[in-house]
Amino acid sequence: MSHTSTEHEVLAVVFQVGDVSSRKPALNVLLWQRALEPERGKWSLPGGRLRTDEDLTSSVRRQLAEKVDVREIAHLEQLAVFSDPGRLPGEVRTIASTFLGLVPSVATPELPPDTRWHPVNALPAMAFDHGPMVEYARTRLVAKLSYTNIGFALAPTEFALSTLRDIYGAALGYQVDATNLQRVLVRRGVITPTGTTAHPGRTGGRPAALYRFTDSQIRVTDEFAALRPPG
Repeated sequence: MSHTSTEHEVLAVVFQVGDVSSRKPALNVLLWQRALEPERGKWSLPGGRLRTDEDLTSSVRRQLAEKVDVREIAHLEQLAVFSDPGRLPGEVRTIASTFLGLVPSVATPELPPDTRWHPVNALPAMAFDHGPMVEYARTRLVAKLSYTNIGFALAPTEFALSTLRDIYGAALGYQVDATNLQRVLVRRGVITPTGTTAHPGRTGGRPAALYRFTDSQIRVTDEFAALRPPG
């Protein structure tokens, strides 16, 4: 198909680990349901057309603000460009620049009625090529959890190691051992103890020690590191 013109859009893959207090916390992605054709009723990533007077980051922040409080987003970075000529129907060719956004597990941003969190492992019917975009973003997140401190953007300000284990496990897609995770992250200077403990639970027992991330800006901690499933 020949195109009469080309447009540019920006789309955001925003992740949050939800239900951390449950037995099965999940990595969720923010989606909104399309009310108009094409692909009416299917679910899309937040975003839209790039204006002529804005750069990519300004555009994605503006359009995210329509779906979620951008102050709740702890990390935002550009991912990849999707430029298949037939990725959207119509005479206008549309190139998409994608971004990865991360929201801490304790954040509860207000969402409009057409927008909600969906488990990454059980995506609904997705519009256009937005499904592969989610998978690409998760692959990037998994890689960066290995060699950077990006977990700060998913975790609360202070946390027990069991909470951090569940957050990493949900994002990585497999169970994580809390002791091994602590050993790795402390050795790299990624997390540090606060010197305080959590409030005792209903069952009593020794209060858990609390930790925090050393930095709240992304940095490489071990460029050759790779977290792998047990066994």
